[in-house]
Amino acid sequence: MKKFMLSASIVVCFCLTLSAQISTKKFGKGIQFQDKNSTFYMKMNVRFQNLISNSWDLEGDDFGSFTNHTSNILVRRSRLKFGGWAYSPKIQYKMEFGLSNRDIGNGIGSEFNRAANVILDAHVTWNFYKGFSIRFGQGKLPGNRERVISSANLQFVDRSRLNSRFNLDRDVGLMLVHKHKIAGDFTLIEKVAMSQGEGRNVTAGHFGGYEYTFRLEALPFGSFQSKGDYVSSAIKREPTPKLSLGFTYDINNNAVRERGNLGDFILDNGSYTGKTLNTFYADLMFKYQGLSIMAEYANRETEDGNPIVLGADGITAIGEFYTGSALNVQTGYMFKNNYEIAARVTTIKPDLGIDSDDTRYTLGFSKFVVGHKLKVQTDITYRSVTTQGDVVDTKDDQFIWRTQFELQF
Repeated sequence: MKKFMLSASIVVCFCLTLSAQISTKKFGKGIQFQDKNSTFYMKMNVRFQNLISNSWDLEGDDFGSFTNHTSNILVRRSRLKFGGWAYSPKIQYKMEFGLSNRDIGNGIGSEFNRAANVILDAHVTWNFYKGFSIRFGQGKLPGNRERVISSANLQFVDRSRLNSRFNLDRDVGLMLVHKHKIAGDFTLIEKVAMSQGEGRNVTAGHFGGYEYTFRLEALPFGSFQSKGDYVSSAIKREPTPKLSLGFTYDINNNAVRERGNLGDFILDNGSYTGKTLNTFYADLMFKYQGLSIMAEYANRETEDGNPIVLGADGITAIGEFYTGSALNVQTGYMFKNNYEIAARVTTIKPDLGIDSDDTRYTLGFSKFVVGHKLKVQTDITYRSVTTQGDVVDTKDDQFIWRTQFELQF
């Protein structure tokens, strides 16, 4: 970590010593550099989130029996971001680094060379012809909308349970994007990605097959203000209704991690073993004035319909994929004083034997001081957990209260 911080400091100092124009237009817009000959442009942002979280078990699902209180105060995220263009505005780049323990703490396996999992994004995008662009490097796959929305631009303290169980996350590879209008303001966006299939920062090789992701987005009423189809809450109040519909199909051939690009690697006596995973998403974002609505559906299944992975003996279970379906619906209203009240319902239906059914009801309240760049958010969640099948339900429900502060320069 010390070496990384030193390297980042050297990069910043190097940029400052160039014959460049340096500007800080306003709070939240980052520090911007551009050389006098306009051969490059860079914007640097620093952000962090501080979180307070409390949870209680409801013994016997009884609201009068709060037990097992747990509390945690932590730096949820701390990020350093660089973005801009090089040589031409048609060649754009993005680098993002995670600095908090939650960001870097999962790189302990040999697959990651037992190194800190620091790099989040490192990719370059070339707009090579009109509405066509191609991206190469590590970044978010075009999966469910909530995952692609930055963690800085969320409507609640954090993403939904649908996202944590079923998202595609980041990977390294190629992505082709085409954006065009077909009639009036009606806009279509097509995205096709081919990636390694094992998530970010895997350095020890390629263990499974490749991953192929296909996404179509339709915006019948035209584009949102300030890319608002990928920003939660009505930060920009749309004067006319705006709608974005998204559909994604993902094929991860011979996936060797329990959630495709995430989760534990599945090993059989040291050999990586897996199955092909197929994942489907449908989502929407709607905004009008202070109202915002987002909904997502996810379904994941293995090619053979069985989430259990057996060893070479054909008997011993050595791993299982997290398969099933989920639905998330959330809505919020932004008042003119930039206070927002929001509600969310998330239902998780894993395949039988994988996990318990899980439904969460969340009520959120936020104050946006400078949009998503400076805000305070709090939410309260009631979590209902149900044992599957004919087994007597012994799961206690939960009550969760979280408050988070976000600052981004």
